[in-house]
Amino acid sequence: MKLGIILLAHGSRDPLWRLPIEAVADAIRARDPEALVCCAYLEMCSPDPAQAAADLIASGARRIRAFPLFLGVGKHAREDFPQLVAQLRAQHPAVPVELMPTAGEHPRLTALMADIALS
Repeated sequence: MKLGIILLAHGSRDPLWRLPIEAVADAIRARDPEALVCCAYLEMCSPDPAQAAADLIASGARRIRAFPLFLGVGKHAREDFPQLVAQLRAQHPAVPVELMPTAGEHPRLTALMADIALS
């Protein structure tokens, strides 16, 4: 089953704010040119997660992984993301949607940030 990846981010009015999020999407595509990846934003930017999921499914995704690019585990991670994923599952019942832990919870990322700080 073809995987679609949604990179979830908060959003900002500042267009430069999106650049690191889009760089992650570009890095995924560089590693796997056939990867289906879309950035999605909770507010102030588009697409929103519902549109990102619809776009990925239209492009051939048969399962979706939502990866929150957040360092902390605040209200969005604890409450909003599970609700958002439940909505996506309801909108696309034939497409499994997995919610990953936030990026900041991943030990490889915290180790990388420590390495950068110490370099």
